[in-house]
Amino acid sequence: MAELLYRLGKFSARRAWVVIGAWLVVLAIAVGGFLVGFKGLTTSFDVPNTASGDVIAELQEQLPEYSGASGTVVFTTDDGSAFTAEQQAEISALVADQSDLVDVEDVIDPFASQQQLEDQRQQLDDAQAKIDDGTAQLEAGQQQLDAGKAQLEAGQAQLDAGQAQLDAARQQAEAAGAPADMLAALDEQQAQLDAQQAQIDAQRDALATEQAKIDDGTDELEINAEQLEIGTQLLGYADGIRLVSEDGSTAIANVAFTVPRLELSEDAKQSVVDHFTAEPIEGVSVSFSTEISQGVPELFGIGEAIGLIIAAIVLLVMLGSVIAASLPLVTAIFGVAIAILGSLAFSGVVDMASVTPMLAVMLGLAVGIDYSLFVVNRHRKQLLQGTEVEESIGLANGTSGNAVVFAGTTVIVALLALNITGVPFLGLMGTVGAIAVAVAVLISTSLTPALLGLLGMRILRRKVRAHLGEGNRHEPPVVKAMPTWRAILVGVVSIAALLVVAIPSLSMRVGLPDGSTEPHDSPAYEAFMVTEQQFGAGANSPLLVTAELPEGTTDEDVLGLQADVAATLAAQDDVVAVAAIDVSDDNSLAVFQVVPAEGPNSVSTEQLVRDLRELPPVNGDIPLGVAGQAAINIDVSESLAAVLPLYLVVVVGISLLIMILVFRSLLVPIIATGGFILSLFATYGALTAVFQWGWFAEPLGISTGPILSFLPVILVGILFGLAMDYQLFLATGMREAYVHGSPARLAVAQGFRAGRSVVIAAGLIMISVFGGFIFSESTMIRSVGFGLAFGVLVDAFVVRMLLMPAVMTLLGRSAWWIPKWLDRIMPDVDVEGAALERRHHLVTTEDGADAAGGPTLVTGPADDATSETAASPTH
Repeated sequence: MAELLYRLGKFSARRAWVVIGAWLVVLAIAVGGFLVGFKGLTTSFDVPNTASGDVIAELQEQLPEYSGASGTVVFTTDDGSAFTAEQQAEISALVADQSDLVDVEDVIDPFASQQQLEDQRQQLDDAQAKIDDGTAQLEAGQQQLDAGKAQLEAGQAQLDAGQAQLDAARQQAEAAGAPADMLAALDEQQAQLDAQQAQIDAQRDALATEQAKIDDGTDELEINAEQLEIGTQLLGYADGIRLVSEDGSTAIANVAFTVPRLELSEDAKQSVVDHFTAEPIEGVSVSFSTEISQGVPELFGIGEAIGLIIAAIVLLVMLGSVIAASLPLVTAIFGVAIAILGSLAFSGVVDMASVTPMLAVMLGLAVGIDYSLFVVNRHRKQLLQGTEVEESIGLANGTSGNAVVFAGTTVIVALLALNITGVPFLGLMGTVGAIAVAVAVLISTSLTPALLGLLGMRILRRKVRAHLGEGNRHEPPVVKAMPTWRAILVGVVSIAALLVVAIPSLSMRVGLPDGSTEPHDSPAYEAFMVTEQQFGAGANSPLLVTAELPEGTTDEDVLGLQADVAATLAAQDDVVAVAAIDVSDDNSLAVFQVVPAEGPNSVSTEQLVRDLRELPPVNGDIPLGVAGQAAINIDVSESLAAVLPLYLVVVVGISLLIMILVFRSLLVPIIATGGFILSLFATYGALTAVFQWGWFAEPLGISTGPILSFLPVILVGILFGLAMDYQLFLATGMREAYVHGSPARLAVAQGFRAGRSVVIAAGLIMISVFGGFIFSESTMIRSVGFGLAFGVLVDAFVVRMLLMPAVMTLLGRSAWWIPKWLDRIMPDVDVEGAALERRHHLVTTEDGADAAGGPTLVTGPADDATSETAASPTH
């Protein structure tokens, strides 16, 4: 590899315009691909095979109008007074006119919906009054009927008595042999009694009919009263849900989209924003929830520009000339442009999250500047030692460029390993980031040498060139090994400090950002806070609960089953309101809205989602499902937290193998990995303290909340790769010094002395670049930038430059121990290209180099008992 890069470096220096032209063609292709293929980015983060995903899939099949994305438009009066009739009419007109909205299913008029809720309450009251009136009328009728029955029974008794008398008289007359006229008189009396009996029977039938009517009316009233009671219960459960505040100063219009959240385009969201802000309503302010207002963040802003300016200052101090300092910046920006434009060209093929290109920009700038710096700095030092320009470029590319390739490979492996998490948007982020790093490696080993070839000796300042012309050469300083007491002190203090900083990580909570974490001057923050103040915190995080109704459920059964489900939901802790929204046409699926007591990222809402999912089926045969923005965020966060251990094991395992191959040691990779674990948890602790606890959040303009759910996983990959970069550039110099005869303890000091300046510069550059993103408009980008900047700070300056040299000094020769059988079967990687230097006569066994200009070498065998000081001879 070193020889190949040496030849590539010399070719690039000799054919500079060919190489530059080739890269310009690549940039043109990337631009063309972007113009043709860019289809926009998404601000959503979905994970397959989650509980909420299954619920949404069920809704798409049976109630598709509830399966799409949703958001809210919040209207509020400027003076806090109630909306005037004119303002209400203008808002309702805006809601009704949906012709220019993209992918919008419907927008709910808050005033009409609130009036409908109030009308429903009035209708229930009216229905109850009617039932009460009907009951009173039925009771009065029943009383009259009972009186009639009593009179009828009295008449029947009299008739029966007369009939008995008549029967007795007829019997006596017949026994006495009464004449015919006397019997005829008795028959006439019998006819009169029969007529009276017929009248009584007719009255009895009429009373029976009336009783049947009263009984039917009573049954109907009982059914209506039962239905009314159920309806009253359901409406009572929904009492906490309002669309217009009680003081009439705020209204919420719900926007339902036709497409799922992950497929919601920026055009669709922007169309809603434009529609409701195009013609301002006098005295009314409009804000939008994060689902609508959260757009794609700017790829480059003021904070990022300041970060680059600081990086430029570091480069100027490090390299000593404007031309030399500008070269890494130019190549890094050029590489980022290729990587980002090329990646965005595929946004029409895959769903790409908005944070994906931001991560690639961060990495592309940081590693692009650093990798180019390593090559430029090596070339510059070789020129100071008197090496011819083209030869120096080839050797710099074959030595430092070789180290860049291995360092970049470590970062690329760590980023590509994000695909094993099974989370599509996370794997895509890693892939795009890996592309940016790969482009940075290619540019630093081809375009950078080409530009160096064009510059020639002008890479050095004029005074330095004149100084070299007089035959002066650089004299390396004397190096001393670190005393044991200092190594112990530095190691103990470093570990203790990292552990203390890591303490807050024990209480770290993860989630996705909501409106409360957005910048305070943003529409999303305003909408969130106004909604919380006027309607309660839970109004920002309603849950969507589905209930699978039993097979064969009829229309008459639906209301009672809805009441049973609503009662179960309302009985849970931290539930403010429950509304029965809709039922599918076949009565198989019912949908409910549940308003929790607190916001989407609160502990209580998270627990409520878990409690609802753990509930047994209602009535034993109605299973529940939970979706909604808060539930989706929880599912995403839990899925990402679950894959973190696997990802950490895979990345660390692969990188350990690479480091064993590079350093030909077992303990050095273990020390490097252990130091990374300490710096990682210290970074988690700092993130928790700032973004969750709120330490120093106010001066940074940060709103507190849970840590971005995918950030812990992202930090593992990126920080581990970058940490191994610094480990590589320091430890390889130590190893080269050791294998060329320096005592182990002295070799640590020599390698550290040789590589520290370039590592310090590289670390400061990365901190500057990443730190610039802390001031981004996007909360997600802020936390990513802070995590990467702080992670590089503690890993580069505490772990790599303090802890690692101290521990290796204490270990002495054992740090480089490796089983002989393993040493025999491993190939000689020669990361720093020492063999290349010897082949091309830059150094001999009596010469030295450093990690950025070759490790300091000492001839002859030595061990820890020999001299602990040495000075590198001149070239």
